[in-house]
Amino acid sequence: MKINTIYYEDCIEGMRNRIGEGSIDLIIADPPFGIDFHKMGNQYNRKAEYVVRGYNEIASEDYYEFMWQWLKEAHRVLKETGSCYIISGWTNLKDVLNAIDDVNLHIINHIIWKYQFGVFTKRKFVTSHYHILFTVKHPKKYYFNKIEHYPEDVWVIKRPYRPGKEKNSTKLPEALVEKLILYSSREGDLVLDPFMGNGTTAVVCVKTHRYYIGFEINPDCQRIIDQEIQEAKYITQTQKTSKEEPKTQKSITQFLKS
Repeated sequence: MKINTIYYEDCIEGMRNRIGEGSIDLIIADPPFGIDFHKMGNQYNRKAEYVVRGYNEIASEDYYEFMWQWLKEAHRVLKETGSCYIISGWTNLKDVLNAIDDVNLHIINHIIWKYQFGVFTKRKFVTSHYHILFTVKHPKKYYFNKIEHYPEDVWVIKRPYRPGKEKNSTKLPEALVEKLILYSSREGDLVLDPFMGNGTTAVVCVKTHRYYIGFEINPDCQRIIDQEIQEAKYITQTQKTSKEEPKTQKSITQFLKS
């Protein structure tokens, strides 16, 4: 297993072949929601030219099996002290919850992430939240770092706007991923993201001094993810340099080329 590496392959086979049992401290997973996401471009303020092609969706009739398969591997690779956060919409939430139970993960909290906009509706309430299932391998051994005095289970975090920049479908806010990482891991821990998407988990790991490993089934995302990680490394290096004696700093362009 190579750390700080993203493999462009199916995560189920990837975890099975590349990650040993009980080796991961934290999993952050934002899997496909099984809702035919390709048809939602305009409503989500996404211009087609900035969305990377090749996004893979899961048919609703196959959703439970898909969730069970990757969660089974997630359970195997987690340490006894490990946690797994699963981000989900409401449409197939029943399958997510059933799969969590069936692989013997334990739900600690059901977090609601409220974001700043939803799809306009005429005959039902606007959906403007996601579910985040905080699960653990062992309910009495999991690591939890109480970074806030009163950690509530409803989080209001804005989606990031990235006008003129390419992305793979939607992008998780770094602030959201950072909260998950800071609550459930230590510096030097190993974080797995089975659905790397835009590389946000890897980026936050770089900035918070964690190691990462991940999978992304869409190889067309590699260029974007590599650039995001390099920019994060540049920011981290610049912050470190600013705390030391003054020295000549590379520009971001020079850094990315080096």
